[in-house]
Amino acid sequence: MKIFGLDTIGLSNNLNYLRNLSIERLIEESISSGETKMAQNGAVMVDTGIFTGRSPKDKYFVKEKSSRDKIWWGDVNRPIEKHIFEELFNQSLEYYNSDKKSKTFIFDGYGGDCETNRLPIRVLARKAWQAHFCHNMFVRPKTEELDNFKPEFTIINASDIANENFKKHGLNSSTFIIFSLDKKVAIIGGTEYAGEMKKGIFSVLHYLLPQKNILSMHCSCNVDESGQNVALFFGLSGTGKTTLSTDYTRPLVGDDEHGWSDNGIFNFEGGCYAKAIRLNKVEEPDIFSAIRHGALLENVVHDENNIIDFNDGSKTENTRVSYPITHIKNSLAASGKRSSVGHPKTIIFLTCDAYGVLPPVSKLSLEQAMYHFITGYTAKVAGTERGVTEPQATFSPCFGGPFLTLHPLVYAQLLKEKITKYNSKVYLVNTGWVGGSPSHGAKRISIKNTRNIISNILSGAIEKNEFQIEDTLNFSIPTHIDGVDKNILEPINMWNDRKEYLKVAKKLSAMFKENFKQYGQEVEHLEKFGPKKIKENL
Repeated sequence: MKIFGLDTIGLSNNLNYLRNLSIERLIEESISSGETKMAQNGAVMVDTGIFTGRSPKDKYFVKEKSSRDKIWWGDVNRPIEKHIFEELFNQSLEYYNSDKKSKTFIFDGYGGDCETNRLPIRVLARKAWQAHFCHNMFVRPKTEELDNFKPEFTIINASDIANENFKKHGLNSSTFIIFSLDKKVAIIGGTEYAGEMKKGIFSVLHYLLPQKNILSMHCSCNVDESGQNVALFFGLSGTGKTTLSTDYTRPLVGDDEHGWSDNGIFNFEGGCYAKAIRLNKVEEPDIFSAIRHGALLENVVHDENNIIDFNDGSKTENTRVSYPITHIKNSLAASGKRSSVGHPKTIIFLTCDAYGVLPPVSKLSLEQAMYHFITGYTAKVAGTERGVTEPQATFSPCFGGPFLTLHPLVYAQLLKEKITKYNSKVYLVNTGWVGGSPSHGAKRISIKNTRNIISNILSGAIEKNEFQIEDTLNFSIPTHIDGVDKNILEPINMWNDRKEYLKVAKKLSAMFKENFKQYGQEVEHLEKFGPKKIKENL
């Protein structure tokens, strides 16, 4: 079997390469080397050292002529000079080339489950468990596709090395995750956290696909049992994106990353990367059942018999598990189908409003959809951190700010064009609190009510109801939904003090407006809140 492209980036052809091993071989390699342990449920467990999450302040893009005027520079995409990258790139190559005896694991596969729009990718790693992660998360190639496989982007994972000269280079720390779009390569050093590889390819797809008129999205997707009535679910952590898109009546397309082309929606990934902290078999049976042979758990706590305590967050609250999407029984992939479907009939923006002022469901106009897509709002609950006595608003553009490579308005413009062309309906669903904040005794909207709302949206039944404009925040809300308490549909009715509701709503409105100023667009608001008009070039 030929391995093309190694010498073109400076890697020796004489290394001990192990390419696209079976899952059984990867598990055997990682256990025998002491990298992982086998849990009693058949999954393997690994600790990722001091890094149990991404290192966003250590992520850089090389300043290159071809991309410097396109990249959204700032806290998300930090620039780095080419000569610094070259120094660390050569150090990463030397890490591999200087040791011809150690095993080098290669994963060749794809970012994107779509033959016409997928990105052929290669990941090199010295640890078998890192190759296992890639096997789970990226789209696995067919055996015949490996014969003449030519990667169009390569990740060199040199997690064992660090940049000792980072102060001289003016960088944040000795850890580095650096992308060269000209060289079509990324290098990783100083961190073992596997999510850097997953989100690294996501960032590259966020750069490449919009330039082909394909919208790259941080969302989940499901369909009805006939493969129609496609729905997208956008939402930040804690809003219910994974929970609500995992539905036994609707097959899952994918749970995190998708593209929207002229042919429809396609999953970027071949697996799922779910949070495992406080995982409960009753509340999330699909994810719980997916943790078996082939799954890879990160940083979980276990006893001497390797029985996992999912409630123990002493290592990190960001415990994770990766598994092939085929482990989800009710998924397209599990039935042998490609994770590609038609155009979405419905788009749902999920938010968890801890202020208790947003309606449980609102139908959005095109302008409002653009506004809330760019805003990407949710709120942290008071009491989760010492000294936090009230909710904290969080804004993440396009519901995935840390992974955007281009300016948020580029993705918003693409979404606007596709919503218009394919006549998708957009709803904002609040899975948070009504009648006040949790610190004042208000209750979170029940999962039963939220699921009823989602069901009414997806069936189209919600459109048969009358809608009214909610005066304070300018939302169009239904006056009735079968199976849902009518009072919660208009939040002001749930507040004991209507004046206090108006006060809090005005405060949240001001946060929205202040956040939106950073995008440099003139947005006219109604009296209290809500975009009345967004420039045509948005």
